[in-house]
Amino acid sequence: MDIFAVIGMFLGIGLILTGQAMEGGNIGQLLQITAAFIVLGGTTGAIVLSFPPKTLASAIKMLNSVFFPPKTDFNALITEIGGFATKARKEGIIALEKEANSASDPLLTLGLGSVADGTDPVLVREMMENQISQQEQYVNNAAKVFESFGGYSPTLGIIGAVMGLIQVMQNLSDPSKLGAGIAVAFVATIYGLFAANLVMIPLGTRIKFIYQNVFLYKNMILEGVLSIQAGESPVLIERKLRSFILEDEGGKANG
Repeated sequence: MDIFAVIGMFLGIGLILTGQAMEGGNIGQLLQITAAFIVLGGTTGAIVLSFPPKTLASAIKMLNSVFFPPKTDFNALITEIGGFATKARKEGIIALEKEANSASDPLLTLGLGSVADGTDPVLVREMMENQISQQEQYVNNAAKVFESFGGYSPTLGIIGAVMGLIQVMQNLSDPSKLGAGIAVAFVATIYGLFAANLVMIPLGTRIKFIYQNVFLYKNMILEGVLSIQAGESPVLIERKLRSFILEDEGGKANG
């Protein structure tokens, strides 16, 4: 589990609430069910209208990656591809046909299987790049859901504020009702800004950042498979793949 994601999720909100308490306020002042309905409910409606169900479902699934990032062990990948390269040199490319199914990544299975079948290198590249592109689109669409939520919620907060002020104006003759209207007006704005800047936009940003390592991993697979098909030596292939990663990364990353 990525403990920094958990810390980041609560740090900003916690310090803001602490500041609120230091100023003499309390959390209860920020709990307005009406404002929550207007801002969170309205924004959710806008999101449901904006994206198809499949994309919304993928965004929900992607939340798991924020706290449990996919593993990308670059050293293990380089060793695995080096083993396939050695086998191809000793026994020929056709020997990879059986080995492909035991590969650690579906993209590697696709690439090795295609190479073993004698597929043209250009077509192998196109197929593998298509797979990477599809995953990139999947991740970007999921991140876009959170970014759009962050874009809509401040506007809904303003709508909530205006509605609260309308309520205030309609009850100027009754001072007992002014407090509730003003509270909704200001709290709705806070909800919109909180949701956008402390939760949703950071979630979208983190998802994209986490998957940078995944796409680097996929591109290493692409380069490794094409190098094997070109008949390059295992030593050269390892050097090429090592050039993808930094010395201080240690070959492992969790996002």
